[in-house]
Amino acid sequence: MVMLYDPETDLGMGRRNYLYSGLGLPETRPGNSPRNYSEKLTTLKKKVKMMNKNDEIRKESKNDEKFIERLIKISRVTKVTKGGKKLSFRAVVVIGNENGKVGVGVGKAEDVVNAFKKAKTNGKKNLIQIPLTKSLTIPHTIISNVGACKIMLKPGIEGSGVIAGGAVRTVLEVAGIKNIIAKQLASDNLLNNARATIVALESLTTRTEVDQKLGKNSCTFDMENGVMIPNCGCVEKPNE
Repeated sequence: MVMLYDPETDLGMGRRNYLYSGLGLPETRPGNSPRNYSEKLTTLKKKVKMMNKNDEIRKESKNDEKFIERLIKISRVTKVTKGGKKLSFRAVVVIGNENGKVGVGVGKAEDVVNAFKKAKTNGKKNLIQIPLTKSLTIPHTIISNVGACKIMLKPGIEGSGVIAGGAVRTVLEVAGIKNIIAKQLASDNLLNNARATIVALESLTTRTEVDQKLGKNSCTFDMENGVMIPNCGCVEKPNE
């Protein structure tokens, strides 16, 4: 952070263009009028603001999460207009941090590079957070539909790996899921299958969320004399 010299509180060092404490005038020397000093002071303040702003931008960039991108498909599309056909490219990209955050983005542009950049930006806007278990799988089985696509996801035991294919596998790997079984039950459209996977992952719920909806408290158990007894108070302890 750059600090600006304050003439009201700081003491001057006796150099040119420095102010002495309590005075609003610069050191009187030839060619150093108050008007020139005020102009220099305003330019100095602008420079200080720009430097502080750049420091904040650098700090924000350091705190940003690291995302990885995977390209699902690039296709050439045409738009029929009055003057003829307009050619462009469409990119479908999956973006995530391999730790529970994932999103699918679509971008169109006249060249492939800009289409990829637009899809990446669109994917960051549509990021979702999914719950993962200790074995890096999903909490329960779920089925979702998007258009003509139908996806089924099942939790996998530790060490089973990602048993899936196509766009579904790409989304699951970028999300950070290591053990899961997935199946495409209908259409093979890459974009709709990726979106169906996102819908399925977004619909996952945990046990605590279900207990909160039902107004229940999740129980934890203690072992006493070889007997599992809940310590939440929902069951009375047996009399000794």
